[in-house]
Amino acid sequence: MQRLRVKFSRGEEIKFISHLDMIRLWQRIMSRANIPIAYSEGFNPHPRISLAAALALGVTSQAELMDIYLSRWVSPHSFSQAVTRQLVPGIGLLGTNVIPDTYPSLQSQTRFAEYIVRVNSPFAAADVEAKIKNLLAAEEIPWQHQRDTGTRNYDLRPLIDDLWLAEYRAPEAIIGMRLRCDNLGSGRPEQVSRALGFEESPLAIDRTRLILAVK
Repeated sequence: MQRLRVKFSRGEEIKFISHLDMIRLWQRIMSRANIPIAYSEGFNPHPRISLAAALALGVTSQAELMDIYLSRWVSPHSFSQAVTRQLVPGIGLLGTNVIPDTYPSLQSQTRFAEYIVRVNSPFAAADVEAKIKNLLAAEEIPWQHQRDTGTRNYDLRPLIDDLWLAEYRAPEAIIGMRLRCDNLGSGRPEQVSRALGFEESPLAIDRTRLILAVK
C-alpha cells in the first residue's frame, strides 16, 4: 500500500464541477493512466481518494490537495508522467509526493484556505483598506445564511483569519482572504466580500493556498 499526495489546479473549464464529480473525474483519469488505485474493504468498496476541502461551485483554484492510496508502489515521477497524459482541460498537475501512511487524514489536517477575490468596487483604495481594518477589529459579525432547511444564524468573525487589499485598479479591487477551513467551520469568500460592503457578487474567486496543521 502506498499513499501519494497530489497538488493540482482547477481552472475555468471545470469550476462548476461538484466535489463528488471531481473525485469521479480523478478516478477516470487514473483508470485511463493505469494507476493501481486501492479500494476500501467491505460490501461496497470505493476508491481510496480524498480531497482536502470541497471547493465551492464557480471557484477556481491553484492549490487543491488530494491523497490517493495505491495497491502497489508507483514512483511520483512515473505517476505524474502517466496522469499528465490523461488530464482534461482545466486540471493541471502541480506536484506529487509520497506521504507516510501514519500521517493523519488530509481533511483532519486542513486549517485555513487562502483566496484572491476580485470585486467591483464603488470605494476608493483607502476606503477599502479602512473597511478591511474595521472588519478585522470587530469582535463579532452577526450573519444569516439561507439554506433549504431554513435560516442559519451565526458569527462570521471566527471564520476570518486575515484580510488584505492585494491590488486596486479602479473600478476593481482584489481582496486577499485567509479563512478558516476545518471541521468546525469554513469561511465563504462571497460572504466576507458582502460583509466588507461589496453588494455585488465577486467577479472571480480563486483559491491560492491550503494551510495544513504542522504534524
